[in-house]
Amino acid sequence: MFVDEAKVEVRAGRGGDGALAFRREKFVPRGGPAGGDGGRGGSVIVRATHNANTLADYRHRRTVRAEDGRPGGGDNKTGRNGEDAFIEVPVGTLIHDVKTGELLADLMEDGEEFVVAKGGDGGQGNARFATSTNRAPRRHTPGFAGEERLLRLELKLIADIGLVGFPSVGKSTIISVISSARPKIADYPFTTIVPNLGVVKWKNLREFVVADIPGLIEGAHSGQGLGIQFLRHVERTNLLVHVLEVTPQLEDQPDGRDPIGDYEVIVDELKKFNPELLERPQMVVLNKIDLPYVADREEELRAHFEDELGLPFIAISAAAAINLDELKDRLGEAIVQGDFGEELEHWER
Repeated sequence: MFVDEAKVEVRAGRGGDGALAFRREKFVPRGGPAGGDGGRGGSVIVRATHNANTLADYRHRRTVRAEDGRPGGGDNKTGRNGEDAFIEVPVGTLIHDVKTGELLADLMEDGEEFVVAKGGDGGQGNARFATSTNRAPRRHTPGFAGEERLLRLELKLIADIGLVGFPSVGKSTIISVISSARPKIADYPFTTIVPNLGVVKWKNLREFVVADIPGLIEGAHSGQGLGIQFLRHVERTNLLVHVLEVTPQLEDQPDGRDPIGDYEVIVDELKKFNPELLERPQMVVLNKIDLPYVADREEELRAHFEDELGLPFIAISAAAAINLDELKDRLGEAIVQGDFGEELEHWER
């Protein structure tokens, strides 16, 4: 199961108590203080790893505890430190403090770590309190409590390119034919209920990552359809690719599906979710060009998106394998050159 949000209570270990002890050796009847310090409590550390793809492990595991430090011993022996506890999360996970609302960390690299709860210091043994006037102190201190926090973990997938569009326009088919990903594909809305990632191998052994964002509909920013739970993943992508289709005129849909109207709805949803997304480079892909009623509108749609809106436009058929190499070239060149076309200034109203 794909889970991209979880709440976890973290409790660092308590420091071990300092010891009260005196030297007990033969021929030393009045041995001095020998109580050692307590060990440090273990910390709770969040670690990003490419081996994790979801936060599902923490959907039901509500509490993560680190080990307490051990108490000090005689002969000035310091107690053993508590073992740290690690929370392994996918790369791209944000860590929020639920109480304060503060964003604590954004883990973007494999192996990156962040201490979310620091272990308590160990207490001091009575050997620490010996003075010239008090050679047999009985004072010793307990260990300190470790930090506790309630965290909200939020995963935002990291991909070079995000495919967005209405349900069943062919996003999953596209990602399956240009990459090694094998998402579930069927001709009904919301086939894709989790984001899919695919690695596209391009010429010169270059690779880039494409994310198939589950189908959006009007009102997605406020929770309609699959809601905003997957819109967050768009924020990590460098290039947004709008996948559009034309549907035939039917009795219950005399006008069919209008790709221009669909594009406007999706862009408006992105704007309402996060206006900064409109600054993201965009590209338009018209899918199912092998169908006559789609091919009939290709030039009209190309003129609208390329000439009027200044957006890169390409017509393909994922199912019939038409223009797929050109699509990969356009995507790869955009990633390498960082030249994706103009910003959507026409939507700044």
